[in-house]
Amino acid sequence: MKRFLLLTLTFAGIAAFLPSCNQSKKSEMVRKEIYGTYQGKEVYMFTLTNRPGNIVKITNFGGKINWIEVPDRNGKKENITFGYDTFDGTVNGDMSFGSLVGRYANRIANARFTLDDVEYELPVNNGPNCLHGGPQGWHSVVWDAEVVSGSDFPAVRLTYVSPDMEMGFPGTVNAEVVYTWTDDNEIVMDYKCSTDKKTVVNVTNHAYFNLLGPGKGDILDHVLTLKASAFTPVDSVMIPTGELRPVAGTPFDFTSPHTIGERIGENYDQLILGRGYDHNFVLDKTEPADVEVYEPVTGRVLEVITDQPGMQLYTGNFLDGTDIGHGGTVFTHRSGFCLASGHFPDSPNHPDFPTTALNPGETFKSQTIYRFSTR
Repeated sequence: MKRFLLLTLTFAGIAAFLPSCNQSKKSEMVRKEIYGTYQGKEVYMFTLTNRPGNIVKITNFGGKINWIEVPDRNGKKENITFGYDTFDGTVNGDMSFGSLVGRYANRIANARFTLDDVEYELPVNNGPNCLHGGPQGWHSVVWDAEVVSGSDFPAVRLTYVSPDMEMGFPGTVNAEVVYTWTDDNEIVMDYKCSTDKKTVVNVTNHAYFNLLGPGKGDILDHVLTLKASAFTPVDSVMIPTGELRPVAGTPFDFTSPHTIGERIGENYDQLILGRGYDHNFVLDKTEPADVEVYEPVTGRVLEVITDQPGMQLYTGNFLDGTDIGHGGTVFTHRSGFCLASGHFPDSPNHPDFPTTALNPGETFKSQTIYRFSTR
């Protein structure tokens, strides 16, 4: 009887210890540190470490992904995204690096749109257009942030209340994104938005990638497969014409693998207008992954999986070496690429495009995954 009682007490002690042990493990998976202050609000840097020991860093200033450290085929770990070492660099540097972009990602023509016969005027910050929700869009605000409890993987929830008429957009929007860093080296981004007044919403993440590692060369030899049979051609100010042009027979056909640089310099109207690739692709939605990028020197692979209808490919055409990032990295012409999931540019002015309207009582939900591996 005494032996049985001792065993019972021992097992009870172990059971009591396990929750605190698990809690300790979870706290090791997400580290929260003061990064700076902005407009009277504290800004944090969250370091997410998965069980293989790979790291993602996210700040609640602009919801930016600041660091992604993953191994190459030989196990050597390196950061492969653009970002800054300091808060001042993050605030004053390129607004798009790693940003959570809204209320409307991409361009809106002439910085205006009409919704239910009411015209809304937006700030102009890209030629005659509004880009990425305006100069004080969601990329430049401090989001409320918390570590997600009860998650199997390190995760951070960011929330923001975007007031009615912020940057000219109607409706008070409650926005949320949860970043989860899985043991399979996936950044899972779950977006959710609701509104009290009809509005338009298009959200994305605008991370730049170089799978060699930023500062290690350009991205022209990265091999791209993009499962899209059509793209949306643009006019002289990078606004879609309304055409859905088949990629077949053009330098925009990445339905089979091609290096990014193989045809980027061709004498093709859309490459000339964009000074390279800066276009929305109409996703086929027929494959498990919508995009794959393979870097042959390191063996690193990036896959992008999304439930959104479009994917903006941007090849760093306007990077000019004026921005200095992690460890003194100089971001030069075509030293990084972006793959931003979302709806098509200027959709509020194109009734034939998939709608971006959000009504009161509805909830916009979306998921995009960046998955990293090697081969």
